[in-house]
Amino acid sequence: MTATDQRFREFKMPDVGEGLTEAEILKWYVAPGDTVTDGQVVCEVETAKAAVELPIPFDGVVHELRFGEGVTVDVGTVIISVDTQPGAGDAAPAAAAPAPAAAAPAPAPAAEEEEPQGRQAVLVGYGVAPSSTKRRPRKAQAQAGQAPAAAALQAEFNGHQPAAAPAPAPAPAFAPAPAARPLAKPPVRKLAKDLGIDLATVTPTGPDGTITREDIHAAAAPAPAPAVEEAAPAPALPVTSADRERRVPVKGVRKATAQAMVNSAFTAPHVTEFVTVDVTRTMKLVQDLKQDPDMAGLRVNPLLLVAKALLLAIRRNPEVNASWDEANQEIVHKDYINLGIAAATPRGLIVPNIKDAGAKTLPELSQALSDLVATAREGKTSPADMSGGTVTITNVGVFGVDTGTPILNPGESAILAFGAIKLQPWVHKGKVKPRHVTTLALSFDHRLVDGELGSKVLADIAAVLENPKKLITWG
Repeated sequence: MTATDQRFREFKMPDVGEGLTEAEILKWYVAPGDTVTDGQVVCEVETAKAAVELPIPFDGVVHELRFGEGVTVDVGTVIISVDTQPGAGDAAPAAAAPAPAAAAPAPAPAAEEEEPQGRQAVLVGYGVAPSSTKRRPRKAQAQAGQAPAAAALQAEFNGHQPAAAPAPAPAPAFAPAPAARPLAKPPVRKLAKDLGIDLATVTPTGPDGTITREDIHAAAAPAPAPAVEEAAPAPALPVTSADRERRVPVKGVRKATAQAMVNSAFTAPHVTEFVTVDVTRTMKLVQDLKQDPDMAGLRVNPLLLVAKALLLAIRRNPEVNASWDEANQEIVHKDYINLGIAAATPRGLIVPNIKDAGAKTLPELSQALSDLVATAREGKTSPADMSGGTVTITNVGVFGVDTGTPILNPGESAILAFGAIKLQPWVHKGKVKPRHVTTLALSFDHRLVDGELGSKVLADIAAVLENPKKLITWG
């Protein structure tokens, strides 16, 4: 390992979940030149499961951000490099570059360009993924090692400046771009060519002065804009949106949800059963619990008692709490219940779960539900909180929906849809009276749960909600 390797350290995109392969950089909290310390959060990324803040594991000064915000990066790809010895002087990286030129004036730099390590910016590589920023180091090496080419370029762009002058240039993180050929990836160059844009006239905004596709579009936009505004200010604008369509890239949570639902729908044989139940006594219990000192400060609502009823039904019918192991052709029975709650968030639908929900008291379950919902709305749910679920509740009633046929969360055996509670005419003790009524729908994996078992679970849930005293007698 060279001194430069030891000085500049790279931080790669980690697997922040279980087997995740990529993440989108949502926001950088640091910029080149900022000092960072071990454990400091440097960026926020969105995985297929949640938004996660990434801390850096070493001290130093930010040397380079490899990707901009909004870019999806593969796990294992370097996203930031840090100068861990800022006091060593800016000339250290530059001094390392001319060495190959002295040993081999022309061929050596060319050979380095073909090696993987040559694709990394200033640093000797650690296996940067192909999507990383690659061109600045070749530029820096070409200036330092290919003396004839460097001299020609300097003569063309900088007059008669000696070829040795560019040596200190690679040290600044963003200085090389204006010196010669603009930095841009091949697809960006092709786009510029197709649009008739001279890259030399484009202001780069990418890492290390790299020109991005957005830069090309920005450079192309000003030319036609005045013509449209001057020649036909009003009629021209509606033409571009005449199709009245909008396209939104599918990524992050929504992409993961779509893939998971397709996989679940076409791998697990779904069966859904329904029951309509009088929950008037449950609604009265909710009001009583709100006044109970033991529940002071806690959120008490019908969902809390539905969750408790489901947990009790699973305790009475433990075979429903299982998963299907396709590889080993086994049914895996779970002696714990991780209760998932489907939550709608600005990033899409997520299903965090309460670990060991079956072992919690009612106050503990209430607190766990409140924490889960609050964290989900803030977009701070961790991947661990969304892994390992066994059964799920989806509360469609909050949208005024009576019920639905929910799709199983992958790897789970059942999902309960809790519909809207409405005041309806209902036969009670031989008379038609207004009662609070709801409809429940239980979808289950028919490989694990047959009709009898599924019916028993749903009937038990309904029985508890119709007569909450069973929480005591059955509990």
